[in-house]
Amino acid sequence: MIKRAFLFLVWAVLIKPAAAQDDVNLFDYWKYYSDAKNAKYKYFCTRAFQLLDERKAEMTSFHVKQDYLSRQKLVKQKLDRILGPLPEKTPLNAKVTGVIKREDFRVEKLIYESMPRYYVTASIFIPKKVKKNAPAIIYASGHTANGFRSDTYQHIIINLVKKGFVVLAFDPIGQGERLQYYDPAKGKSPFGATSEHSYPGAQCYVSGYSPTKYFVWDAIRSVDYLLTRKEVDPERIGMTGRSGGGTQTAYAAAYDPRIKAAAPECFITSMKYVLKSIGPQDAEQNLFHMIEEGLDHADLLEVRAPKPTLMVTTTRDFFSIQGARDTYAEAKRFYTALGAGENMNMVEDDDIHNSTKKNREAMYAFFQKYLDNPGSPEDLEVRIFKEEELWSTSTGQLATSLKGETLFTLNQKLGEKQIENLDRLRKESQRSVYDVRNAVRKWSGFDYPERMGEPVFSGRYVKPGYKLEKYILPGSGNYMLPLVLYRPVNHFKNEVIVVVDERGKEFAANKDSLVHDLVKSGYAVVLGDVPGIGELGPGYLKGDAYIGKVSYNQWFAGILVGKSIAGLQAQDIIRLAEFAKKQFEGNVLLSAISYGALGSALLHAAAFDEDISKVCLIHAPAAWADIVMTRFYQPEFIPAAVSGAINDYDLPDLGAVLAPRKLLLIDPLSAGGKAAGKGEGKNYWEFLKDVYSGKSAPGNFEMVSGKNEQQTENILAEWLK
Repeated sequence: MIKRAFLFLVWAVLIKPAAAQDDVNLFDYWKYYSDAKNAKYKYFCTRAFQLLDERKAEMTSFHVKQDYLSRQKLVKQKLDRILGPLPEKTPLNAKVTGVIKREDFRVEKLIYESMPRYYVTASIFIPKKVKKNAPAIIYASGHTANGFRSDTYQHIIINLVKKGFVVLAFDPIGQGERLQYYDPAKGKSPFGATSEHSYPGAQCYVSGYSPTKYFVWDAIRSVDYLLTRKEVDPERIGMTGRSGGGTQTAYAAAYDPRIKAAAPECFITSMKYVLKSIGPQDAEQNLFHMIEEGLDHADLLEVRAPKPTLMVTTTRDFFSIQGARDTYAEAKRFYTALGAGENMNMVEDDDIHNSTKKNREAMYAFFQKYLDNPGSPEDLEVRIFKEEELWSTSTGQLATSLKGETLFTLNQKLGEKQIENLDRLRKESQRSVYDVRNAVRKWSGFDYPERMGEPVFSGRYVKPGYKLEKYILPGSGNYMLPLVLYRPVNHFKNEVIVVVDERGKEFAANKDSLVHDLVKSGYAVVLGDVPGIGELGPGYLKGDAYIGKVSYNQWFAGILVGKSIAGLQAQDIIRLAEFAKKQFEGNVLLSAISYGALGSALLHAAAFDEDISKVCLIHAPAAWADIVMTRFYQPEFIPAAVSGAINDYDLPDLGAVLAPRKLLLIDPLSAGGKAAGKGEGKNYWEFLKDVYSGKSAPGNFEMVSGKNEQQTENILAEWLK
């Protein structure tokens, strides 16, 4: 008979402190693995470096012009595929909302629609003497809250205008007048410029593509707008911008052949040095599976050849100068092989991430030469506009004037279609376990461990009622998994339970009652950390997309190489499960419990390891699709999401793979962090009732949410029988 104290062990898991204090950290052998907290990130980096080395070997094998042309064609195809289909071109519906006149130029304040009701706020600066067929430059601003209205960017824009260029400067989504999460009461967004990109950008990744698509599309439509102006020569269009503007310039110029000359500033480096220094940055900098596809920053330049390109760099930039130099050397060879070596150029200055006078004048001279607009490149002192003078809207924000679409609402429409498709797949009786498993391999990068490795025994404590043994176990990468094995002394129920807790094994052992209640009731317990958790996390890399104490940047690293955090953790949970089975002779039952977002990894593991006979998820996310459909979701759920998976499967589909094994969900959470199924979105797990009934095991699936204590006790007792 299971004791009453144990029957409500999960009910009490957040309330009752553990009865004992256990030393589960600081292994004797751990000093050799002192960088263990970065195991997850370095796993992805190791894969990235292998792929980048393969790319480098291919590039150095080229000898004749046709090799370079074939590579260029291949890169174009890959960029088109991984960016995904671009939207249909619809009327821009451009409006001039105001005009400012200076003695030598005028500014027209604009709003146009990149897509229906997806408004772009912009200004076009036109030299006074220009009537028609002038060279034009699109200026893309970096990550400033006020967009192109910052003093730094205005200085560059007005200098270009004074040199005879028409300049179109537009706000990227999430900046200037296009804040997506603007709070009128506070007069600002809760997010900075980079997070305004990465927070909704992560939802795009969950749907299976990079938000880069929308940034590139805004630039393409900005070219379209320029072509409607009689002042602009369609054959003399250039683009430049610093930092985030350099990102937009590099990608847009790679996609749009109408951009004749491009000068990305303080962005171009190489992915090798990005990964070794600052790590993947905000969402739009990272194309979906970019490194897995064999692409690097150099490809963004080489695909343009022979069109003129200038890399604008600084030696102390956080975008590695060594990476920039390596990329320039490769791109120069590429251009030279196509007979246009003089069209690939680079300027560098000794400074931080900044626009220096030397670099500005080099950029002016570049456009003067290649857009056929000769004159002095001298950097001039100019008079800057006040920010509000350049507002295109009456309120300074689209959110409080025209409203319109955001990244979230655009992707939400796609998410609705993806959910409909999943519902259809779930109704197809011919969909097999193998179909889901193949989808898991495709999207998560999961590889079933072929070799488990031998554990290293690190010590034992004898406690009243149990023995605690420490081990380190080879993981899926160049790291070891720290784990502890609890052996009950007085009686053993012939069942071992693997427990993984997003708060780490030290928390589970000493600040929670779950593990000790299990052991007291006669169950052996394997408690371990997996990459990103406890002693194996969270890692040093925080980057510019560190939201809600979650490093989106590390998640981006997995996406770049076609892997996922959930897939990696699942591989190591299988290793923990294999270890658990080998510690006991005979037919020992194997079960598993997860707490928090690790439920995603446990479901992946159990979908492939059929020896795990019972699975319990406590406070697990209900579905990745719910992230896509929720404007303000919990950042903690992002590392558990598999990018693109909802095209073929979601967490409930992994639950269906487990049938007829026992599956218990205790308080699953909506993407907003509230109890799922209580007025918080749809019940994504409802269809499992039919799945389990079809396997003649209707009682083996239970979802408990908000029930009273007695009901919870009874369900847990049945689940553990």
